[in-house]
Amino acid sequence: MAKVLSEKFYAEMKKLEPRYPTKVALLLPALHAAQDELGWLSSETMEEIGSYIGIHPAQVKEVASFYTMYNLKPVGKYHLKICTNVACCLRGAYDVVEHTEKKLGIKVGQTTPDKQFTLHEEECLGACGTAPAMMLNNDYVENLDIRKMDEVLAKLGVKG
Repeated sequence: MAKVLSEKFYAEMKKLEPRYPTKVALLLPALHAAQDELGWLSSETMEEIGSYIGIHPAQVKEVASFYTMYNLKPVGKYHLKICTNVACCLRGAYDVVEHTEKKLGIKVGQTTPDKQFTLHEEECLGACGTAPAMMLNNDYVENLDIRKMDEVLAKLGVKG
């Protein structure tokens, strides 16, 4: 099997290893580091992580598929995850989602043809006090409304 992950990934894991009681405990940090490096977690990536920490690739996939923060398919350069849980929903999240779909020309779960934007609904971002909330890649955008979404998209190069 050809390696998918870089030497930088392995150096980071070696640095983290002493902090954990077992190598298996590196699973979540390894998934984060791999996704940061590659943008998503392919079957090959999960197989390589399993081999490195000593567990079956199916166990890696079980964990990666449980958490919504891990991308099991390629995503765009800008991954927009809009919370649509109760607090966000009550404060207009669905209007923001609908507006964003129209603005980007895609539906939730899709990526723009130029691979720049992927749009998802998120179950909960834990930012109920500043609802609606969105994650743009790894950064929170809070108190979201249509005007603020337009500002965010304009900064990312979306016209109109």
